[in-house]
Amino acid sequence: MMKAVRQHSFGGPDVLTYEDAPIPEPAKGEIRIRVKAASLNPPDWYLRDGYSALPPEWRPEENFPLILGTDVSGVVDLVGEHVTGFTPGDEVYSMMRFPDAIMEGSGAYAEYVLVPAAQVGHKPDGIDHVAGAGAPMSLLTAWQFLVEVGHDAPNPFQPVPHVPVPLKGKRVLVNGAAGGVGHLALQVAKWQGAHVIAVASGLHDEILRDLGADEVIDYTQVKPEEVSTDLDLVLDCVGGAAAARFLACMNPGGALFIVNPLGFDGKDEADRLGITVSSTQVRSSGAQLDTVAPLLADGTIRVVTDTALPLAEAARAHERAAEGHIQGKIVLTID
Repeated sequence: MMKAVRQHSFGGPDVLTYEDAPIPEPAKGEIRIRVKAASLNPPDWYLRDGYSALPPEWRPEENFPLILGTDVSGVVDLVGEHVTGFTPGDEVYSMMRFPDAIMEGSGAYAEYVLVPAAQVGHKPDGIDHVAGAGAPMSLLTAWQFLVEVGHDAPNPFQPVPHVPVPLKGKRVLVNGAAGGVGHLALQVAKWQGAHVIAVASGLHDEILRDLGADEVIDYTQVKPEEVSTDLDLVLDCVGGAAAARFLACMNPGGALFIVNPLGFDGKDEADRLGITVSSTQVRSSGAQLDTVAPLLADGTIRVVTDTALPLAEAARAHERAAEGHIQGKIVLTID
């Protein structure tokens, strides 16, 4: 048996229970990881409460108990048949089974998890497991939006594939820049040679500039769309209908990338202005985690940790997420 955080009903953070669970056995092509840290992501709290914001017919079935979490960093414990490139003792990190298990839980909040080998990357030397766990979903999202999609799966948000755009010398605004995706996306854009404008609460000004932001706009003091001009790309990590406000301050031929495009209704205006609007669904990729590993190893990209709590305090971690104004990632640790 192992310790895990399971839930037996949908609801608030109080449904998360630290308890015993069976240690899973790897099937062909799978790796069992002894988890050292796991991070929180928005799909975790959406699933925890049963995706209550969705119409009833779209909500997940009540298949309990379930274990939340997609992002882990840890050590290879056991490899299944037909697995190559990994041996017990290897330090690894992964975004597991996403979006395949989005409605059932990928199992990260546990001492042991099973992951398809193709979704596992070698954790970079020079970063600890807290940073390793904080990176996968947020960094893969930034990477697949800004650098390389890395797969040819159908795009659930639009009829055409998402296509990143060259950023060298371009003016790039990142909305929600202090959050999990945002703080990594601004670093990716800066690494690509962009002039990066970060939008966040003024509480985050110092860390955002330290991460490479050329300008920081405090949205609590001014409306970013009223003080921004000549933008070539906006990556809106908040998204929704409000993303349309940025169209008026963008250059013709620019692009508006929306991490959460649900509710966006500015497509006609974007077409009139000659602006491309696009989104994509992040997908697990061990190969891309290996690609970005050197950037994490040498400090070009850094993972900021808002809060680190023991696995047993997962409910408190979810409470922290609900408080908002998160700076970077919330991580659960396992001794």
